[in-house]
Amino acid sequence: MTENAIPYSALYAAYAAGTLDPGYALLVETQGALRQDVRRAIAMSEAAAGALLEAEAAAPMAANALDRAFASIDALGPVAAPSRIGTPDDADEIGRLPAPLAEAVSRSVAAEGWKSPRRGIRRLRLDMGSAAEVELFRIQPGASVPRHTHGANEYTLVVTGGYSDGTGSYGPGDLSLKGPDDTHTPVGDEGDVCYALIVRDGALRLTGMIGVMQRILGH
Repeated sequence: MTENAIPYSALYAAYAAGTLDPGYALLVETQGALRQDVRRAIAMSEAAAGALLEAEAAAPMAANALDRAFASIDALGPVAAPSRIGTPDDADEIGRLPAPLAEAVSRSVAAEGWKSPRRGIRRLRLDMGSAAEVELFRIQPGASVPRHTHGANEYTLVVTGGYSDGTGSYGPGDLSLKGPDDTHTPVGDEGDVCYALIVRDGALRLTGMIGVMQRILGH
C-alpha cells in the first residue's frame, strides 16, 4: 500500500459491506468528507457490494421482523445533542471539522477532555467502540510529537493544517501509513493548526530517554 494511494480498496470494501471496525469507519468517513476521489472510491465499493447483494437469493424473514426492528429503534430513545466543552477556540475549531469527526470529538471532549503530553501538542482519545486506538492530535505550528515507533500499523489522516516527519509532508486529506519498522517525529507545519486523526492497531512506542521512562512507568 503506497501512502496517499487511492483507493485503499480493503478499507473501502469493508466500509461498503458494513463490516469495518468503527475506528476505521470514522477514518474513511472523515477522509471522504475531505477528498472527492475517496468519495468516488467509496461509491464504487458500495455499488459493487450492492450488485453482489442483488445477486444473492432472497432469505425468508420472520413474520414480526418489521415490528421487532421498530421496537429496537424506539428503545434507543432520543439522541442528546453533543456537548462541546473546552475553550472558545476549541469549539470554533471543532465546529470546522468534518461532521463525522466533529461529533465524535465533541462527545469525547465532554467525557474525557484533552491531554497535553508536551508543549504545543494535545491529544484526545476518541471512544468509538473500536478494537483499535483512535485519537485526535492537535499540533501547533513548529511543535513536535515525541520521536516514536509503533506496535503495529498506524494510519494518520491530516484533517487541517499539515505536518512533516522526515519521510514526507502531509496536508488535508492525506493519509499516512506507518508500521513497526517506521520511526518518525511529526512536526507541525507553519500556517494553520494541524488536526490529525490517528487509528492504530498497537500502542505508540516512544524512543530515546522518553521511551525509557515510558517503559519504566509502564505507560
